[in-house]
Amino acid sequence: MIKKIQFSLITLLVFASCTSPTEKPEIQQPETTKQALLVGTFHYHNPGADVAKTKSFDVMSDASQAQLEVISEKIKEFKPDQVLVEWPYDQQQELDSLYQLYLKDNYFANDSLSDFYLKNEIFQLAFRVAKKAGLTSVKAVDYRDTDFPFDSLMTVAAKQKQIDLQNYFTDGIERFTQEFDEKIESGASLLDITYYLNSEELRNFSNELQTQVPLLVGDRDNFVGAYLASEWYRRNLYMWSLAQKATEPNDKRIMLLLGSSHIALIKDFIDTNGDWSTVELKEIMEKRYNP
Repeated sequence: MIKKIQFSLITLLVFASCTSPTEKPEIQQPETTKQALLVGTFHYHNPGADVAKTKSFDVMSDASQAQLEVISEKIKEFKPDQVLVEWPYDQQQELDSLYQLYLKDNYFANDSLSDFYLKNEIFQLAFRVAKKAGLTSVKAVDYRDTDFPFDSLMTVAAKQKQIDLQNYFTDGIERFTQEFDEKIESGASLLDITYYLNSEELRNFSNELQTQVPLLVGDRDNFVGAYLASEWYRRNLYMWSLAQKATEPNDKRIMLLLGSSHIALIKDFIDTNGDWSTVELKEIMEKRYNP
């Protein structure tokens, strides 16, 4: 009996020494993490398809073109191994054809191209960066086979007399539209507007608007808000999945050029992934990142 008690005490002391509060267990971290440069953008060629209807920005002005050169040169120094864009993933072949024209300096000489192909951020920034970085392709990672029933959401909120929620959506979208339009009217640069779209405040608002507040809409038997949020999650999860699948094992750095609301949510996915870390455009422009 005494031997049993002694054994138990020894076992207890050994266990206690292993779990002493002064000794923290080591968390295994990967030797290196891949870096994702997050560039949340507005659509340079504005088709007016988003929920928030904003004014158009003149990306073809001399000032904008000069700034695109500066931005792309700075991103080139980041040495991205992949450039990934908001283009339907199942239309990669078309994107490849356009990029090959761009590499051969035949892109803007093609008179058959519409304004969309001349002004869109993919062709103005992503192609420019990829060519400077010596990349042979630009990868498409958009997934569009999802739903976003915003009109149904607002209809249900009105039917349930959820006036505060209605006002939250309408006032929030109106406030963003007004702020964005004021920046364009005041002559804000492309870089200034991009910094604004990638601010922590605006990312938080975007995620709240599309994934949190919608959950409150409707009665107990109506899940239109949860459905909208789940579809938004699904689209962005698929996009992040496609981005990872497009990354080669030896790649160390990628650039994600997507709509700012996509970047807002995808950053949350990356932040919980120990194999990845994020870099912001402002860090690239000011050389404040760790290569």
